[in-house]
Amino acid sequence: MPLVDHIENGSDTIRILLTTDNHVGCFENDPIRGDDGWKTFDEITRIAKEQDVDMLVQGGDLFHINKPTKKSMYHVMKSLRTNCMGDKACQLELLSDPSTTMFNGVDEVNYEDPNLNIAIPVFAISGNHDDATGDGLLSALDVLAVSGLVNYFGKVKDSESITVKPILFEKGDTKLALYGMSNVRDERLHRLFRDGKVKFERPGVNTDKWFNFFAIHQNHAMHTFNSCIPENFLPHFLDFVLWGHEHECVPYPVHNPETSFDVLQAGSSIATSLSEGEVPDKKVFIINIKGNDYSLEPIELKAVRPFVLKEIELSKTDLVPGAASKADVIAFLSNEVENAIEIANKSYLQGHSELTASNPGKQDNITPNIPLPLIRLRVEYSGGFEIENVRRFSNQFVGRIANVNDVVQFYKKKSPQQPEILRKKTKFSDDMVDESLGEKTTTELALQDIVSDFLKQTQLTLIPEAGLNEAVKKYVDNDDKYSLNQYINSEIKKETKMLLSVDIDDQEFHGIEDEKHSRTAFKQILLQLKEGTFAQLNLKAENAGKSSKTKVKGGDKPLAKSNEIVLDSSDSENEVHVAPLSGSSRGRSVSHPDTYAEDENEILTSEEEYAPQPVKARATGGGGGRRRKGRDKK
Repeated sequence: MPLVDHIENGSDTIRILLTTDNHVGCFENDPIRGDDGWKTFDEITRIAKEQDVDMLVQGGDLFHINKPTKKSMYHVMKSLRTNCMGDKACQLELLSDPSTTMFNGVDEVNYEDPNLNIAIPVFAISGNHDDATGDGLLSALDVLAVSGLVNYFGKVKDSESITVKPILFEKGDTKLALYGMSNVRDERLHRLFRDGKVKFERPGVNTDKWFNFFAIHQNHAMHTFNSCIPENFLPHFLDFVLWGHEHECVPYPVHNPETSFDVLQAGSSIATSLSEGEVPDKKVFIINIKGNDYSLEPIELKAVRPFVLKEIELSKTDLVPGAASKADVIAFLSNEVENAIEIANKSYLQGHSELTASNPGKQDNITPNIPLPLIRLRVEYSGGFEIENVRRFSNQFVGRIANVNDVVQFYKKKSPQQPEILRKKTKFSDDMVDESLGEKTTTELALQDIVSDFLKQTQLTLIPEAGLNEAVKKYVDNDDKYSLNQYINSEIKKETKMLLSVDIDDQEFHGIEDEKHSRTAFKQILLQLKEGTFAQLNLKAENAGKSSKTKVKGGDKPLAKSNEIVLDSSDSENEVHVAPLSGSSRGRSVSHPDTYAEDENEILTSEEEYAPQPVKARATGGGGGRRRKGRDKK
């Protein structure tokens, strides 16, 4: 698994282009930045063609939203068709059954389809922006997969137990096991890893001779304890991890001495926010694998806009606080923007020597070919400084920068009491909003707090707060117009199923004649019912554990233990026998389809967290075991 300086391309070398977080469709309605996403993705596919790679691996968030527009889909399909299809034969030999990892109705990789001419196969996982939703859990990648342009793998169907299976390739003497796992909500995946419910299968032939490559799209940085996936949660047999979701490009692999694998955080291909993590140059990478060794080549993207971010504290300048110095503050900040524009243009020219070579000494001819830069000033104005309206200040740079509406971000230092305020319920005080002006963390907190406060006022009983929060977040962040409708319908279906399974007589349901249940009292009964604490309510046990087991097609016999090695979550291994290929047909391993009912398929929340624990049904006589649906007529 060691990293080496250089590996020559040859008959034993697997050459892969790595990219992630392309966010095609981001700012699509912006007249200046609307085409940035698809233009950069087109450059990436052209690089793959020019570099003669064997495959392209995409680490999630190909699209910025999970229902991309026709324009976004058109340009992505056009780039894939133009640069990844052709008469060149793919040298990768497939040694496993891809249907066990793709789950989208496509039972073979696209380059083995006799009806398609695929020169560079693209293997992609879905991220949190282009994840699968709705009926059938379909995503934009499923559409690309059935069209034959992309191999969508690593799809997670069971949110309570995950088995990651590899796609096995061979080229000459080099063997590659390609693992992938699409995005899962970080808190849920953290819990599954912690509970040992994430398993990785390994090839059963020449196990130690495989180069184990894993693509993942989760939080890498620790935001909170359980909202990220620590590297030591992953199995130690892995050799290389492509980590998506984080937009900061780290242009070299980082070795983890505890797990012994290397991690590459490739970063996004365009800037979706004007934050510090977007400042480093955007790159794609080519990994050359030979045996158990690999080398890595970073390639800087040319279509990316230059981006300059500057931090300014007005209290550390010579400016005097107060209303009288407002004009001086504006002039000072305007000069800083001018300097940033000059820096951005110079840095772009340094990376595009072909512009200066074709126009030596003619700056006027070069400037029109430089894309408008992204400029952001983060200005801390504590201490009584007067500031200008953000939009009015930015308008003076129209035609010279790309982000004409938000070139400056004003904020104040948080007071020492700020963390305490955030922990309490007084979340919308004027002081807090003013001191956190324009900060991303406050925006995220505010969205969750607004929903939480609203739910507390309405006193909803059956709809879980966490799930509704997640549905609203998908509506806002991913432009998923149907997330709330799908979530509420899913919850109603589950709650109705639970209520119908309750053994309760008419008097318990409606109250005695002289003391009818009030609306509040009835909601309290529902809440206790949901928590499984209502003293005289008993859930029928007939459905308990109904969906906990996965049946093997053709019988209930368990898999042979001689072919299975199950370890803990930190180093989970199962054996997968390699199916030899013969001619145009290839052997396939036995597929054991997962069983999950539509009613039990949850998209946004964890059924385990909200469903009541089943208890034994009480004995009843005279037909009393069935709940009466309505009050008797008198």
